[in-house]
Amino acid sequence: MRVDVAFHLMDYDCIVIGGGHAGIEASLAVARLGFSCLLITQNPDRIGALSCNPAIGGLSKSNLVREVDALGGEMGRLIDRSLIQYRVLNRSRGPAVQAPRAQVDKILYQSEARLAVERQPRLAVFMDTVVDILASRSGAAVESVITGRGHVISAKTVILASGTFMEGRIFIGEYDAPQGRLGEAAALGLGGKLRERGMPVGRLKTGTPARVAGNAIDYEKLERQDGEPPEAFSFDHDPGEKLDRSSVPCWITYTNAETHDIIRSNIHRSPLYGGKITGVGPRYCPSIEDKVMRFPERDRHHVFIEPESLAVNEMYLNGLSSSLPEDVQEAFIRSIAGLEHAHIVRPAYAVEYDYLDPLGLYPTLESKSLAGFFAAGQTNGSSGYEEAAAQGVMAGVNAALKMRGEPPLALGRAEAYIGVLIDDLTTLGTKEPYRMFTSRAERRLVLRHDTADSRLTPTGRAVGLVDDTRWERFLHKTQGLDAIRELLRTRKTDAGGAAGGSAGKTLERALVDGTITPEQAPPLLPARSGSEESAFPTEWIIRAALDIKYAGYIEKEERAAERNAKMDAVKLRPDCDYRSIAGLSAESKEKLSLVRPLTLGQAARIPGVRQGDIALLMALMKKDDRRA
Repeated sequence: MRVDVAFHLMDYDCIVIGGGHAGIEASLAVARLGFSCLLITQNPDRIGALSCNPAIGGLSKSNLVREVDALGGEMGRLIDRSLIQYRVLNRSRGPAVQAPRAQVDKILYQSEARLAVERQPRLAVFMDTVVDILASRSGAAVESVITGRGHVISAKTVILASGTFMEGRIFIGEYDAPQGRLGEAAALGLGGKLRERGMPVGRLKTGTPARVAGNAIDYEKLERQDGEPPEAFSFDHDPGEKLDRSSVPCWITYTNAETHDIIRSNIHRSPLYGGKITGVGPRYCPSIEDKVMRFPERDRHHVFIEPESLAVNEMYLNGLSSSLPEDVQEAFIRSIAGLEHAHIVRPAYAVEYDYLDPLGLYPTLESKSLAGFFAAGQTNGSSGYEEAAAQGVMAGVNAALKMRGEPPLALGRAEAYIGVLIDDLTTLGTKEPYRMFTSRAERRLVLRHDTADSRLTPTGRAVGLVDDTRWERFLHKTQGLDAIRELLRTRKTDAGGAAGGSAGKTLERALVDGTITPEQAPPLLPARSGSEESAFPTEWIIRAALDIKYAGYIEKEERAAERNAKMDAVKLRPDCDYRSIAGLSAESKEKLSLVRPLTLGQAARIPGVRQGDIALLMALMKKDDRRA
């Protein structure tokens, strides 16, 4: 019997391309919302691989993780099951910029991620490489994918989450090869096909440091950095239960003049400086050769030495990302205190890859030129596990909502860091790997990581990702927070600030004027019967106390957000012909036609669009409303 080269597998509602953090969240969201989903990956053993550093969270990134969790995503739970060190960054600063950070066991995290995918009903995994996306006869909507082994698989929606693998190429000095990660083949073919279709495809670059053998490090010469008692990243956790996880130290050392001399004298051998790499790298996470060349006045740079896993001997050299040749890497690493006898297990390398310009996407992460085709993660020009997971869950939700025939979900900048992330990408675009910072968010006090559940769990419940058990837990916490706020408003302090004085000020007033700090509030509330512990979890009390202490600032943020919300409430037609509107400036016509904003607020955030042009659009919208 003759068998055609191309043959069909069964149809799926959705196909997700890529098993990284975006692909995991996207595929789980689609399947949990009741649709059949196929996750296509080049290697199922690498689902959930942490390609770079063995840490998740940190400044602004922990906010993204907790928002993904509040919506019903998986990353927070994976962290809690695999963390090996927990710290809160910026404890000495304000709550808007404090952030939990977890060192995780890479091997355990990856194992837990694969289990989560494989145990999910309606979700299947398939090992292959997607080389083309097929559209309907009209060319307007996605229809199926073609894989490298000739499979044609139909789907109503497709989510591209290829990370650094689409046309990926790694560089180590004079060596380069078509790989998405060291030792893993690139996904070749699809980038070219998307270019042929007219999609805005560009090249970006990122990199990773060497991994060295832990038993060849002289720890006596390093600064020890211990963790704190671990707290849960996921809100789907009983606050009364402590995480039973091991805690291991990290270590700190520094580069020196010799390190920098070795790098400078070999800079001509760097593919980054020799012209082999054309993609733009991350400005905020430069390679060590970039740091040495761009900041010649600096006589040293931090190196954070972090364990990759409890099961292996490898240590990650955070701060030493490089694309220099291996002999140069060995020389400059061994010039650093504590690493004099270092053995490199895996060399540092740079990777260049294709990405889709996010200006070609709506804020729903759906393509403007191909209906039903979504993109998420590094494919959209972002960097970081957390940014990828955030886009993944949103792409998965919106693919499902599209198949339901329901309005899409687009979070606003005032609602979530996820809203800031996606608005920045789809409104401003990016020519370098985008990284989230707290400074990008206008409502930092409201968008704290500890408020993510209150802000987004109702949204996750509305779309169907938050189950009954989790919803009941959320309602219980909400009621508890209300009760705590009432106690803080009515309970008084004595002259010394302790609770219980009849003539003192209220705890609310004491928090506002600084007599007590939020961290001092828990012991001042009523205790459980027969116990010295408060009737409420400590984290709930601190959360409520922070809200009270910064209420004035939060109100200012909310007033500004209300003004922006009015503009975001004015909808614009995505097919509007801006070039035909008399009175718009030439630059605004060009920028508006490129971005095709969905709201007046989004239009106002486009660089180059003038305030006068926004006023003109507002007048035209009002005129259309009167006609309607």
